[in-house]
This record gives sequence, structure tokens and C-alpha cells, in this order.
Amino acid sequence: MSSDTVSELSLIRPDWPAPANIRAVCTTRLGGVSQPPWASLNLGDHVGDAPGHVRDNRIKLADACGLSVDAFGWLNQVHGTDIVSLAADPAGDIPEADASFSRFTGKACTILTADCLPVILCDHNGTTVAAAHAGWRSLCGGVLENLLASMGLPGNALMAWLGPAIGPQAFEVGPEVRAAFLAQDPQAEVAFSSVGARKGHYMADIYLLARQRLENLGVKNTYGGDFCTVTGSAKFYSYRRDGQTGRMATVIWKN
Repeated sequence: MSSDTVSELSLIRPDWPAPANIRAVCTTRLGGVSQPPWASLNLGDHVGDAPGHVRDNRIKLADACGLSVDAFGWLNQVHGTDIVSLAADPAGDIPEADASFSRFTGKACTILTADCLPVILCDHNGTTVAAAHAGWRSLCGGVLENLLASMGLPGNALMAWLGPAIGPQAFEVGPEVRAAFLAQDPQAEVAFSSVGARKGHYMADIYLLARQRLENLGVKNTYGGDFCTVTGSAKFYSYRRDGQTGRMATVIWKN
């Protein structure tokens, strides 16, 4: 599917009580110019899509957000736990990190995903925004903990929204994944179930695991977390489902 513009129907706007100056969107796969298997609003420039199509899609996203194409803080995501603070006027290479935060107006923290969990945060006073790429490796490794420490804000000053990710009925993992989370927090056990999984494997709830981490950090107000990228093939990219595919963007900024 393609269209001449990124329509409202192709964007998810978080349903959360963010301050009036905070803006956030999550793209779907709809509304762009990319051809299969990246059809159509692919925003990832590392997945084999034509560079011109990615550039055009990013321009469409910028126009839909009312931002310049230079406002987006793209990251080289590596499933790690490093954090960057977005500068007012970035220069040089795209940083290797899996989360970012900003206190500058018009600087958009941006995460690309196609099953991994995007987490966005802002404070109740609307001074700071942040976004994290919280796939299981980054989440288990402490990307959210590192992000809050870098932001320098207490958890009770923040709210979070969980964007589209692989759902608990689709996310089968090996015992090593469960063991890694339980080693960090025994309460993580409730996020794993053997029901529906192959013998010796587990179905994992990445949304619950993220909520647990956020709650442990003092973030009591967490929203979202009711999507599944794997089963929502018409709307979402999914690496686990399709292999070669596009990437969606979750973006947050201050107006």
C-alpha cells in the first residue's frame, strides 16, 4: 500500500496524559513509497530498501510531525544499553546507542522497531523527553535503568508509553532468556508461560517485563502495551514474522 502523504490513519498517537507541549507518534507500515518486502512506510536505512524511498518516507514523517528532517535523533541501535543526550545541533556520525533523551524543543527522540519494544517517556512538567529501544536484550541489560540515570529525574516524575511490539502470544523464547530476566528480578517469572510454547521454551510478555522494570524505577504511570506486531500484519512490520522487512519509528519531542 502507498499514498502521497502520511495520513492520520497511518500514525498511532499515544493515549496518555502527557503535558500539552509534548508530542509523540508511532508510525505503522502504511502511507509510504517503499515497495515489497518493505511496503510501504519503511523508515529504516539499514534493511536493504532503496535509499531514495527511505529518504522520501522520512520526509513524509517530518511533514506529518511538523518537524524538519534534521530534527530526528536517529540512532545506530545495537540491542545494547548505551544512552545519548540529543544535542541542539547534532554533527558527525549517527551515535551507536539504544536510547536517547532531550531537553531541547524540537529535537525528536526516535526509535526504530519491527518487534522490539519502543518505550517513550516524559516528565510531568514537560521539560524532558526520552525514547528507548527495549528489545529483550536491552531491557534485560538495563537500558531503562541507564536511561533514567542519564536523565537525572526520579521515576515518580515520569510517565511512560509502550509502543507496538511482539505480543505475549507470539513471543516464544528459550530458557536462557527467562533465566536472564529472573537473575535480575525473580518477579519476572510471571511474565513467562509454558502454555503455547514448544517443550523447554516459554512465551514471554515483553510488555509486562517492561512495566515491572519501570515500576521498580518508580515510574507508576505507564500506558500502552496492547499491540502485537506479529499478528497485526496489515499494520505493522515484524522481523520475526517476515525476516526481511521494514522498520517503524516511535518519536517523541517537545513543542
